[in-house]
Amino acid sequence: MELPVIALAALGLFLAGIVKGATGLGYSSCALPFLVAAFDLKTAIILVVVPAMASNLAVMWSAGHIRETAERFSYFYISTVPGICLGILALTYVEQRFAEILLGLLIICYSLYSVLRPPLFLATRFQRPLQIPAGFFNGFFTGLTGSQVLPLLPYMLSLKLDPDRFVQAVNLSVMLSAAIMVIMLLISGIMSWSALGYSALCIVPALAGIAIGARGRRLIPTTHFRTVVLAILAIIGLFLIIGR
Repeated sequence: MELPVIALAALGLFLAGIVKGATGLGYSSCALPFLVAAFDLKTAIILVVVPAMASNLAVMWSAGHIRETAERFSYFYISTVPGICLGILALTYVEQRFAEILLGLLIICYSLYSVLRPPLFLATRFQRPLQIPAGFFNGFFTGLTGSQVLPLLPYMLSLKLDPDRFVQAVNLSVMLSAAIMVIMLLISGIMSWSALGYSALCIVPALAGIAIGARGRRLIPTTHFRTVVLAILAIIGLFLIIGR
């Protein structure tokens, strides 16, 4: 990677960090549209995977309930693993254009869902059985597109968890997905060890952006800013579908 490419990637990761820090939106979902608009999808996934993991570490430890959450959603997390493996396998064989279109659709759906926030409720008897398909498809979409939010977000919101347990459930999923992604990307040959080093370096602009965004949260109307960001993400998602 040449210096201008690295600088452009750092800028996208920094801006995504600001958005996450200010609004709490998922880091990968914020960073991927910016990166894919400048690079190819595989490069974007490689660059974002380690910063996505790092951006959730502090939140994971501060939220607590780690063991309780891991046990409660064990089926979801375990089902994520084969989904990611199959998604990365698909990424190596399918046309990258198809994966970009799917990413665009996921980003648009995520943006619309985050704005509308439709009330969802899942009966207790369905909660554990649905962990398996929800976890599998979340893993598949993660492996194929790098996006980690669907169907994770609607499923977790439908359980009406308290804020700390909701944040922990989502963060554990993101952490597990990112770790499995790194392993499978290396095994598949999509990511090299040197590329993993570049991804690790991307932690710096990501965390810097998150720190600035968290401070700016007190100075800006978060609700309006969040809506504007989601609208921008939806527009970028539309461009991913239409093609560059």
